[in-house]
Amino acid sequence: MTQVRVVYRKFDGSLHWNYETRLLGEDDHGIWVGADSGTIVHRGPLRTGPVEAPHVLLFPRQAWWTACFNAVPHRTEIYCDITTVPHWIEDTEVTMIDLDLDVRRRRAGTIELLDEDEFAAHQVKYSYPPDVIAEAQASAEWLFGAVTQRTEPFGHRYLDWLELVQ
Repeated sequence: MTQVRVVYRKFDGSLHWNYETRLLGEDDHGIWVGADSGTIVHRGPLRTGPVEAPHVLLFPRQAWWTACFNAVPHRTEIYCDITTVPHWIEDTEVTMIDLDLDVRRRRAGTIELLDEDEFAAHQVKYSYPPDVIAEAQASAEWLFGAVTQRTEPFGHRYLDWLELVQ
């Protein structure tokens, strides 16, 4: 199976979350990769893993977000990062700029918009252009609604992909 390096960066180009996954396939929502429990994750150059549960990541083709779907026992069912559109480097690496805002659905059903303070601070620190700010805000609003309403792929569709890494 094809290994895919997932590389999130900050707006200044600095390395953020990064780790190895494996390509699972694609559907009308985008490209799916997966990681088993025990996968080593890095934040910048520092090791922060291993992850506690298997998970799959969805990289939409033209949207300003990525989504992580976690298996039980992880308390977070879905975690979406607001990012620039994911960019594929051949078939072995996907990279994007993390724009701070996140949407999280806990397994108990609570849905939250996270890191609005970080987003505000980084608009100043990194001089986010107005179009980047607008895209990030629009994506966060759309994702919050889609995750809340369980619009696919945030309903049950991801479970089929998750079965491939459990």
